[in-house]
Amino acid sequence: MFVLRCRWQSSSRASLAGLQRCFSLQSSLHPTAVATETSSSFPVTNPATAETITHLETIPVEALDVLVQQAAIAQPLWHKQGVNARSDVMMRWYHAILENQDYLAALMTSEQGKPLTESRGEVVYAASFIRWFAEEAPRHYGETFPPNGAERILTIRQPVGVCCSITPWNFPLAMIARKAGAALAAGCSVLTKPAHQTPLSAQALLELAYQAGVPRDIMPLVVTPPDSVKETGKMLATHPTIRKLSFTGSTAVGKVLMQQAASNIKKLSLELGGNAPFIVLADADLDAAVQGAIASKFRNSGQTCVCTNRFLVHSSLHKAFTNKLSDEMLKLRLGNGMEKDITQGPLIDDNAVVKVEGFVQDAVDKGATLVQGGQRSALGGSFFQPTLLDYVTPNMKLFQEEVFGPVAGVTPFDSIEEAISLSNATSSGLASYVYGQNLSDLMNISEALEYGMVGVNTGIISAPQAPFGGVKESGLGREGSSHGLDDYTEIKYINMKLN
Repeated sequence: MFVLRCRWQSSSRASLAGLQRCFSLQSSLHPTAVATETSSSFPVTNPATAETITHLETIPVEALDVLVQQAAIAQPLWHKQGVNARSDVMMRWYHAILENQDYLAALMTSEQGKPLTESRGEVVYAASFIRWFAEEAPRHYGETFPPNGAERILTIRQPVGVCCSITPWNFPLAMIARKAGAALAAGCSVLTKPAHQTPLSAQALLELAYQAGVPRDIMPLVVTPPDSVKETGKMLATHPTIRKLSFTGSTAVGKVLMQQAASNIKKLSLELGGNAPFIVLADADLDAAVQGAIASKFRNSGQTCVCTNRFLVHSSLHKAFTNKLSDEMLKLRLGNGMEKDITQGPLIDDNAVVKVEGFVQDAVDKGATLVQGGQRSALGGSFFQPTLLDYVTPNMKLFQEEVFGPVAGVTPFDSIEEAISLSNATSSGLASYVYGQNLSDLMNISEALEYGMVGVNTGIISAPQAPFGGVKESGLGREGSSHGLDDYTEIKYINMKLN
């Protein structure tokens, strides 16, 4: 099995020179890492140290049409290989990802900032989607229907065709795998446009796919100049040959892409922003709720779309929950994710820090109590202290909008009806959480919450076999599960008249 030239030992620190030596991937269709800056490259930096990892060559936006046309030519051939052949290639990719776990994890931490233990977990998580879709592909069935007479009525599922995915920086491997796995299993081709903050993870992941047998034209990497993001998105959204666009990112950008894609009625999957409530009922197991709170709020320093944004705690447990959560937060260790025992890395850039600072200040100005944190870390750069605010109210930004940072806000409530009302008082509807013991209450609340996903007595809800997605302004479609595979196909109805 192919292994990238550098193997990374998780017990050792990465040297900058060692990391740079790992990136000499060459391809006539894809950008490459270069040691020094060129007129067509941009620097990829480490958010923990602000050092330049390498420079990455880009392609001009106008060159994307070539990639699209090549993907269109290759797609029927990929589909005609047959489902078992596609599944075999994907399983080779799955094993290659796991064999390179140490390297991919260290790379991810270096360009994204999350702790190395989290990066190692994401590598496994990403690989799980490739395996799931490889195994699900042979079981992607059509249907037959009762005839009215001398006829046969059936449906088949056919690949959409050429697709594209636009993925975020917070999960640079998993979001590609979740989209590409479904596309490849369905028999589609898929252009992959990663975030400019984390293109190296994408490049390494796709190189492993090519070595496993995925044709380059079937899954080309799209790295255009960072200052042409809007132009690139518009080109992908409006290109008539691309029949499906899958985007994970902000709601604002998702709305723009949706409008642009309407020009040719493109199939869409949109996984957009969240504003997750975390309800703690009066009969909740307090220790379990606090551990779930830590997991759902502070993973990736709060930079996930399913992170808890609002803790709604029954008034009878409010003080005890807040105190215990504060104690647990003091155990979080902030620092460079490559270092041992670090649990919180930096935010992705200074713009993220400025946003988080604004949310905290807005809450304090409007009457919230700052329990701990609330400012930039003495470590400098884009490090921000894990922050706890109490008595957060609906008129505060922290309640209304996604903070995307390590800030926890607590709001007490007195009744289940009030908790449901507060939870649903948002235009978002991605993830939600509830802790309690009474099964009737938990089921009724789960059904009443206007969210695509509900975690009951758990703070971690993602799994490859489960349909991931939201309602309202949190998006369209589902990723993962058989439903995620369905989204890369079209249903064709066949009525066959018999003699």
